[in-house]
Amino acid sequence: MEWLTEHKIPIGKWAKAGVDWLTDNAYWLFDGISAFLLSIIDGILWLLQAPHPLVMVALFTGLAYFVHRTFTFAALVAISLLLIINQGYWEETTETLALVMAATLVCMVIGVPVGVVAAHNPRFYAFLRPILDLMQTLPTFVYLIPALILFGLGMVPGLIATVIFAIPAPIRLTQLGVSSTPQALLEAGQAFGATKSQLLWKIELPYALPQIMAGLTQTIMLSLSMVVIAALVAADGLGVPVLRALNTANVALGFEAGVCIVLIAIVLDRFFRVPAGGKK
Repeated sequence: MEWLTEHKIPIGKWAKAGVDWLTDNAYWLFDGISAFLLSIIDGILWLLQAPHPLVMVALFTGLAYFVHRTFTFAALVAISLLLIINQGYWEETTETLALVMAATLVCMVIGVPVGVVAAHNPRFYAFLRPILDLMQTLPTFVYLIPALILFGLGMVPGLIATVIFAIPAPIRLTQLGVSSTPQALLEAGQAFGATKSQLLWKIELPYALPQIMAGLTQTIMLSLSMVVIAALVAADGLGVPVLRALNTANVALGFEAGVCIVLIAIVLDRFFRVPAGGKK
């Protein structure tokens, strides 16, 4: 065994050399990405924090009723948000929502097209599958370190880590939905002279919509599960009081922040859930 460990493959050194090279030669690229992502987060945060909290509660409640047409869900949204305000975590909640919404936006913008390409190209998906497995199984702290070095402290490295962790969900589920489109539907579209783009937009994507929406809700849940880890790199949000409670063994603080995270998760999951049959 000693001869095997003596000739250790320098994987760690190679990774460090790669990060150092990127830091020295592509800092301008990462600065631009950081500025772009931060502008998205700041824009969402401004939309959430500029109005009075009660105004936002009313808007979200009205939107919940408009989307689902049920007073029960609208009441759930109103009660959840009012309880968060009552506990004094509205600002942290909006910061978490901004991070989750930005991460979800990036994941869906990238994940859905990649999933469509993977559904149409089995060889590409076979190449992509181990990469997706690696992104979800590799400990988050491993890629949080280079993200911290390349993007600095704040919301952006937390967003990058969240995207890496969550983006396999929309890719996999979009690929599954598009590739499972019945051949009879595709043949019917081709019989009527539909082009490939028309088949995609009018048959494949509508058929795959429930799977795509499932990918959206799963992305949101995975993003919410990263709020505490994002707090380790100074990302604002509900992860900060949870981390503070962990460091001080403060049960009350941890439970309050945890309840707020759970309420946000329940509301977002119910809001974007598509019932059986694919219709809201």
